[in-house]
Amino acid sequence: MTKNDLKEQPKEASKVESDAKSEPTGVAKLFVESKAEFGKIVWPTRQQLISESASVLLMIVAVATFVYLIDALFKAIALQVFLPRT
Repeated sequence: MTKNDLKEQPKEASKVESDAKSEPTGVAKLFVESKAEFGKIVWPTRQQLISESASVLLMIVAVATFVYLIDALFKAIALQVFLPRT
């Protein structure tokens, strides 16, 4: 290495340190990246939200009814098997 190389080396190191300081780290970085990700979200319209919510509620009612009917069937069978008429 020449004397000029040695003189330039600390300048390059300080430049790298200053670049690193300009970027947020830790919690600040989390908030910056979270804000950027929230900007990418495609939010549903009010009509889509209502339609899809109604579909979910309808499916919940349908599955609950199905489970109730199956439970009632097994109950009737169990009563016939375990409590025979005398």
